[in-house]
Amino acid sequence: MTAENELVKLVTAHLDEALDPDTRARFDQHLTECDGCENYLEQFRATVRTVGKVRDEELDPAFRNRLPDAFRDFH
Repeated sequence: MTAENELVKLVTAHLDEALDPDTRARFDQHLTECDGCENYLEQFRATVRTVGKVRDEELDPAFRNRLPDAFRDFH
């Protein structure tokens, strides 16, 4: 697994509030010191907010059907 994939998993777990308390504390401390990761987290949050506004019927069915595979391939 690449460092980028690990970062995505960590950020996702952080947003889902699924990190154990120790990992959460270390992650939060890192964010105070690393502008790059803080920016990445904000971009991820913005993406989630934007995607969350898209209604199912607004997506092309072919695209919607490819989404699960795209996420599965990412991990």
